[in-house]
Amino acid sequence: MDKTIYYNQLYDQYQPLLTKKQQQYFEDYYFSNLSLSEMAENYQVSRNAIYGQLKLIEKKLDEFEEKLQLAKRKGMILDLLKEKIDEKTKEKLIDLL
Repeated sequence: MDKTIYYNQLYDQYQPLLTKKQQQYFEDYYFSNLSLSEMAENYQVSRNAIYGQLKLIEKKLDEFEEKLQLAKRKGMILDLLKEKIDEKTKEKLIDLL
């Protein structure tokens, strides 16, 4: 799976567990597609500081997923929804998401 897609999926699940600054960095890099240099200029820190923060955020997201496995479970539920199941069960699964 593409790294960007993977971390976007994890971010969808675990965003509230990150600090506001970490959320800003993640969104600037992954959603707004800003370069490390642009972010460093915007936040008035070094490019290396931005890089380090992004790596820390990725590590945290990986740790959250390793422990909680919410993204994995969501994927499993979505896979089940592709199978032939009755509408009542499908609605219950969608509500769980």
